[in-house]
Amino acid sequence: MSSPFDYINSINLTKKNLMVDEKSEKEYVPFIVNRGLGYFSDTVLLANEMNVNCHIDSKMQYDFLKGTVKKRKRFSKWLKNKDDQKLEVIKEYFKYSTSAAKQVVDLFDEDQINQMSKSLNKGGCSRK
Repeated sequence: MSSPFDYINSINLTKKNLMVDEKSEKEYVPFIVNRGLGYFSDTVLLANEMNVNCHIDSKMQYDFLKGTVKKRKRFSKWLKNKDDQKLEVIKEYFKYSTSAAKQVVDLFDEDQINQMSKSLNKGGCSRK
């Protein structure tokens, strides 16, 4: 069983063919592979081309990328949504949804957020 990261590594570095049967073709996730290749200036256009031509079957996309991407070690940390503490305090204090809290988060300064946070403090130990 191969992960999308195995396919990215195969395209970037090893050039080993991982798509040998139908099962491995179903394990290939074009979105994740294209996202992984989108972090680099020399592969972003190829990844975009595969996103534009998403109707092409997985084997053809994989073969295209494996054949056109130059062999090179590429590694980057994946961007993740960072937890915005301000947003969480506003959501809990006003019982807002995430989208409503995002709309009003800029209306509050640090002191107001700290006051809200103190009023929400229920005591006890906090684990971090």
